[in-house]
Amino acid sequence: MTDDLSNDTMSQTMFQDALAALRRGDKLRARELLTRLLKTDQNNTTYWVWLSAAVENTKERIYCLQTAYKLDPENDTAKRGLILLGALTPDESIQPFPMNRPRAWEERLLLANERPKEKGFRALITNPVTRLVGVVLVGVVLFSTVLFGFVIPRQINIVPTESFTPGPSPTFTTTPTVFGATAVPTKSFVGPTPLWMLLPQTYTPTAFYVNTPRAAESVDQYRTAKMAYENGEWDSYIASMEIIAGLEPEAADVHYLIGEAYRFKGDSKNALKSYNDALEIDPKFGAPYLGLARARLLENPNLNVEYLFDEAINLDPEFGEVYIERARYFLYHNDPKSAIKDLNQADKLMPDSPMVYMAYADAYLALEDKKNALEAAETAFALDATDPLIYKMLGTMYLENGQYESAIESLNIYVIYASENDRAFALLGQAYYELKDYQTSVDNFDKAEVLNSNGMRKYYIYRGLANLELENVDQAVDDLENALREDETSFEISLGLARGYFIQEKFGSTFVRAEVLKSLADTEEETALALYWHALSQEKRGEAKGAIKDWQELLSLDEDVMTAEMRAEAEQHLKAVVTPTNTSKPVPATQTKQSGTATPTRKPISTPTRTPTP
Repeated sequence: MTDDLSNDTMSQTMFQDALAALRRGDKLRARELLTRLLKTDQNNTTYWVWLSAAVENTKERIYCLQTAYKLDPENDTAKRGLILLGALTPDESIQPFPMNRPRAWEERLLLANERPKEKGFRALITNPVTRLVGVVLVGVVLFSTVLFGFVIPRQINIVPTESFTPGPSPTFTTTPTVFGATAVPTKSFVGPTPLWMLLPQTYTPTAFYVNTPRAAESVDQYRTAKMAYENGEWDSYIASMEIIAGLEPEAADVHYLIGEAYRFKGDSKNALKSYNDALEIDPKFGAPYLGLARARLLENPNLNVEYLFDEAINLDPEFGEVYIERARYFLYHNDPKSAIKDLNQADKLMPDSPMVYMAYADAYLALEDKKNALEAAETAFALDATDPLIYKMLGTMYLENGQYESAIESLNIYVIYASENDRAFALLGQAYYELKDYQTSVDNFDKAEVLNSNGMRKYYIYRGLANLELENVDQAVDDLENALREDETSFEISLGLARGYFIQEKFGSTFVRAEVLKSLADTEEETALALYWHALSQEKRGEAKGAIKDWQELLSLDEDVMTAEMRAEAEQHLKAVVTPTNTSKPVPATQTKQSGTATPTRKPISTPTRTPTP
């Protein structure tokens, strides 16, 4: 029994050492430890999954994940890894990882008989006797700390601490941290495989701007705060940093960092207070001015905060992050040229920063330079493929450049990690529409609408046209009417509505849309389409003379501005309307077969439409 416990403890220690090696980028050491663990337990799926992060190439990575999948076909971590590597067909039954963190309060609300029974070491530490002994030991440790740390005079040494990377700005959704989770053997992971596990190299976060050495009495508390920061536990981080603020009353950076945590929580009021507290201690500290600008934009995105960015740069012209944020501010206010200037400066101060190239992509797209926008997005991806937001941006740029398969590939990876992002599903819907996969397109648009109906406004045209191709006519007309409210000058929307109304036998509405089409037509191809639907609506309304005029005008256009089917149908309809036996009164288009005419009563052929432009 004792030997078993000893072996378990040794395996646990070895496993944690392997994880630590992975986090510091020592794959060789991690691979050695995990291989040794697998020799003792070849059926441990957790070991195989983590080994996939330590091997050198994609083929070995797939082998490790496939082994884990064979051992446990229900292991979602292995499934997601294989899907991302292209070795397994996507499975919609796999629940994507929510961007928020697990809610520990739910566990605390369980009744005693609802909780799973504790086993092993956890059962030991939950024993009342063990807790009592622990309390006594903690008391002894605290007494010793006070005695030797504060009562006995000693010299205070200043110990520098390593820097860490701040969280995402408020304009982005919080993303999973690269090394934010610990694993216990024999337990399955919750959520998708972290992207860093599936890549051949580890990416180093950008160093944090504030790197002030901490006083000796703050070091332990700062270490606790740092752990809370890396796990996104902002309340715990704030509590720890407020203790440090009491120990270091002259440290302005502490209040700035507290403000950052409040900002990440979305608490702009307390964030503003903390930034101002930092400036009271050091009015020449540039970072809080950036914080003030961000927090005020969090309250009101339309607020003019350019002077705050200017002050931050004036106090610290080497602070690259200010240039990135001011560039985003310029982009929001439709000034991409000024944004490019700031990004050029940020690139000098922060070389090889993926944040800079993500902002470049947005700026070039605003300038309608789609080629450079895609190149910038691809550069950001090459610099850091572990950030899900980069997959969203890459998918967007592929879509803008007409590379629809690549757009779908990138966006499908992104929605695994951001299952609540409505825009990502809408972009997927647009990409599938362009590939003529209309049902999948509609399915993705429906997901986007459930998440945020307001976000669908610019995409109603795509879902409307997709539903029209699927013969969901009523839904198509509803969508296209919504789209028309957003853009009354769109030729594509009016053309889609003309088709939909005609199928619904609303010939008066078809005529009105066809009239609009004639006024909106800019090319001969568009003129041909307008005349085609105008003529059809005239026939159905009994206006034979108007229909004859439209068909004749359509047939007078060059053959290459319409399809052969359109031209053949125009000739057929013109012959049906103009009969040799009755020239004084044209025969209505609805005349029956007994009249000797050959007017078709079938649904008109599907006419070519242009790709809609948002």
